Amino acid sequence: MTPRPRRSLHFVPGGNEKMLLKSLDTAADGLVIDLEDAVTPERKEEVRTVVARWLAEADIGGKERKERVVRMNPLDTPWGFADLAHTMACPPDAYLVPKAETLAGLSLIDAELSRLEREFGHEDRQVGLIPIATETPLGALNVQSFPSCPRVVAMTWGAEDIAASLGAPVNRGEDGRYLPVFEHCRVATLLAAAAGGVQPIDTVYPDFRDAEGLARDCREAAQSGFTGKLSIHPDQIEAINAAFTPAAAEVEEAAALVAAFDEAQAEGRMAFAFQGRMVDAPHLARARLLLERAKLVGQSEAEER
Repeated sequence: MTPRPRRSLHFVPGGNEKMLLKSLDTAADGLVIDLEDAVTPERKEEVRTVVARWLAEADIGGKERKERVVRMNPLDTPWGFADLAHTMACPPDAYLVPKAETLAGLSLIDAELSRLEREFGHEDRQVGLIPIATETPLGALNVQSFPSCPRVVAMTWGAEDIAASLGAPVNRGEDGRYLPVFEHCRVATLLAAAAGGVQPIDTVYPDFRDAEGLARDCREAAQSGFTGKLSIHPDQIEAINAAFTPAAAEVEEAAALVAAFDEAQAEGRMAFAFQGRMVDAPHLARARLLLERAKLVGQSEAEER
């Protein structure tokens, strides 16, 4: 599967065709069409049909091509398998997997998607999975195993559902920062994704009116190594994209550092002074990663900042 920018993955209720249409004009890198929490049990079948039709027609009219992600229902509900069967005729780019708990569960989805790809004549394993890794205690304990599923292209985490699972009335302290168990879930997801070579995506910031809190959340996530964030309101997308787009100055410095390492290595050195500080192998790895991220989102976008 071709790597994609996933700075902003924006939730859109699956049953709202007006919002689906408007979402194509947002600056989000990807759209998460929700068949789970945003849809009542009575409307699951109806909304699934709407989403399947939208997947077939979403690129009509010259709209910008975005990653199309469907948040399916869990397989242990009456709707999970049907979500896959009805949306794979014109498949999304990926499925967001809620309440992911075990590698075996992801492997079951992988196998079902492979069967449907054969049935509909699609290329094998062109549809990715993005598990929400910590919505249950079991998922939080097994998070490190999820990237072993070959369809997993990114991972995110959930602060609201894990709080409900634990019976915790809040997931943040009075200072607005995550309480320890929720910060652990955030860090565990980041480390598991990085270890597995997939993109770590930070969870939603639910108070869409709190621009300052969103900016702090984005800043902390980006500085820690997350490459993107889920959004629940269009007004959040611009700030999220900005936070996860490498600044032009950072890109220029990283490129200069890589060039300096090339020269130093030709002389048999891997540690040297660069712009007033000593650098060695970890600095090179970080610079290369930043350049890869800048290339992914588009060099022109990075230069705009």
